[in-house]
Amino acid sequence: MNSGRALAVLLIGAGTCAVALGGPAAADPGSPDAGRAVFADKQCVRCHLPRSERGPGPALENIRRPQGEMELAGRLWNHLPAMFASVTGKGGEWPEISIAEMGDLMAYLQADARRDAEPDLAKGRMTLLRKGCLKCHSLRREGGPVKPDLAERRSDYASAAAWATTMWAHTPRMAAMASRQGVPYPRFAGDEMANLVGLLRRVASENP
Repeated sequence: MNSGRALAVLLIGAGTCAVALGGPAAADPGSPDAGRAVFADKQCVRCHLPRSERGPGPALENIRRPQGEMELAGRLWNHLPAMFASVTGKGGEWPEISIAEMGDLMAYLQADARRDAEPDLAKGRMTLLRKGCLKCHSLRREGGPVKPDLAERRSDYASAAAWATTMWAHTPRMAAMASRQGVPYPRFAGDEMANLVGLLRRVASENP
């Protein structure tokens, strides 16, 4: 059975093929003031300057605006490879960020979970397949060889901050691996990230 059919069977069996699912459990809101300090401490200010100062990265006003948390996570995913190349290409070290720091950073960037749409599992399934996630990753032992299985990463889906922290730590390496294997690096728009994570959270919650 191919990965698409296998995943469809899994979802139908769980009664989730075409229903919406609530978002992650509410996490403690981050602190915008602490997030401002994280933004400076992790050297984000070197690239993301006010529009009037024309920094090398997107202007601060473009990334610090009212937005959903998963929306921000999707935008972060899209830009991580270029950010990693910019930082390490200049001899810098890729900074480590904790879940708490990511939550504060999201608060500083005006991300609010209430602005995200309710995840749609059917659309999440289509996103999983169309973005080629299963070319590298497995979900309940269907798909690619990269470990751990996505169904076993329950803690990664606990909050948008947890998910963004995981992406921050692993996506640059994943992008390099995808490039070597000739797999296009996927981009996310709109509610695609929220739908995908909603699907993964549901499947992980039902994993034995």
